Amino acid sequence: MIAELIAWALRARWGLATVVTTANLAGVAVILTQLWLSGFLGRIGPEWPHTLALISIYPVLGLLTGVILAFRDRTIHLGWIDQKRRPTPDQAHRLLRLPIVVSARALGLWIPGVIISVSLFAKFTPENDPAVTTALITIGAFESAALTFLIVDRMTRPAIPVVAQVLGATMHWSSSVLSRVVVTWAVSGALPLLMLIVVLADPAAGAPDRIRTAVYLSAVGISVGALATAFLARSVATPMRTLRLALERISDGETDVRVPVGSASEIGRLENSVNALAANLRERDRMRAVFGRHVGAEVAERALAGGAKLTGDVRVVSALFVDVTGSVTLSTQLAPEEFVAKLNRLLAIVVAATEDNNGLVNKFEGDAALCVFGAPVALGDDATPALRAARRIRDEVLALGELDIGIGVARGQVFAGDVGTASRLEYTVIGDAVNEAARLTGEAKQAPRRILVSGSLIEAAAPHERVKWTVHERILLRGMSEPTATWTDVDVTEAATVPSAEAPAEAEALDTAGEPSSSAITEIRSATTDDEQP
Repeated sequence: MIAELIAWALRARWGLATVVTTANLAGVAVILTQLWLSGFLGRIGPEWPHTLALISIYPVLGLLTGVILAFRDRTIHLGWIDQKRRPTPDQAHRLLRLPIVVSARALGLWIPGVIISVSLFAKFTPENDPAVTTALITIGAFESAALTFLIVDRMTRPAIPVVAQVLGATMHWSSSVLSRVVVTWAVSGALPLLMLIVVLADPAAGAPDRIRTAVYLSAVGISVGALATAFLARSVATPMRTLRLALERISDGETDVRVPVGSASEIGRLENSVNALAANLRERDRMRAVFGRHVGAEVAERALAGGAKLTGDVRVVSALFVDVTGSVTLSTQLAPEEFVAKLNRLLAIVVAATEDNNGLVNKFEGDAALCVFGAPVALGDDATPALRAARRIRDEVLALGELDIGIGVARGQVFAGDVGTASRLEYTVIGDAVNEAARLTGEAKQAPRRILVSGSLIEAAAPHERVKWTVHERILLRGMSEPTATWTDVDVTEAATVPSAEAPAEAEALDTAGEPSSSAITEIRSATTDDEQP
């Protein structure tokens, strides 16, 4: 009900005028009640209707003036609501100042009324103390102005979210929590107690009048104080609970959180800050996702954790290189978008097989890809997942039937880290293992199984993976001074037909240097299924 009245007061052209009129009538009612309780009106004499009529002239004129100015304020400060648009920055700032502007003007209109009323009362009731009369009417004026402030401040809150969209995180000193607390305390506690003090100090008031006034003001103070405190506590506790729930969601990893900004106080600033925090976290997650898609999730995490410093170390890794056979010919025979679509399907296989085996797709080089196992995240066994990924990539690409590829895998010490400058870094691996993998890839394009790996990789692999590979031949790779022993995977269908008498050949496959012996040109009979895990 209250929310509906506030919404109406904000939208209706009579809304602000109604609020101002209500607050001023409340002030007049407070003053008349105090004068009656203290016995003041009873001391006016038989001419009291004439006296009250004269005293009422200025309050009526002041009230009409306040209503007219309220209509003017409605047009200046809230006209954009009638036009169904956002306020300009200047209009938004004026809206934040509206409560204090209306309240200060209301108090300004009351001051002449205080002077006129005291003068008339002093003329027609000389037995009354002018100081007491001045104090009672002045307190009533401040009560009316303070009540105007609280009501107008509450009335403008539904428009604050729109103002926040225009001005961002902003506030006005008059709408701070401290200001609301002080004004609420004044309306519900300080001013009623001051009235009580004035009545008790009135020498013209009798004991019954004083007791009656004390009882009345005490009851009003308790009830109004409880009501005002409840409204004030709710105005603080409700948004704080919303903020607490929002922060709990953010701490649980949710970033799609937005808190409605409903105040121009410190709470409103806090609401804006929470929204900014959620937006920054969303942007960070988006950047992390985009960054991770370009360089890999592990490299992205490493970069975000380490900043823009050149770091790296020397470690043993397994490098897997994949390259398309006849890519130049294909690119001339196919439309560019068709060729790129084929490459994307190939690279999707490469990425899935590599990441499922805890590797990193370090870079795409046109129609080729370099994958690393053991960097930046160290693996207890980097050889086995590299071999397993190589077989999976070859099998899925051949099953797709779109491209022919060569896969080379090698293992050895490399530098794994950042290269570049402080303004532009790239994570990469540099070393003989990478070069050897690239050379093996070129030779693998001619190999029957399309995969060639180095002997050091087979030696480091787990036993159950080792039995799936057999010696291929010794090849003098480009740029190498001596031939390299190469291995390829076993064709399971052919290996199943090899006589069991050839089983000892596996034991002779490696010499002490980890390279195939001259008598190891045979296939390994025993083979396990591809889905075995180390």
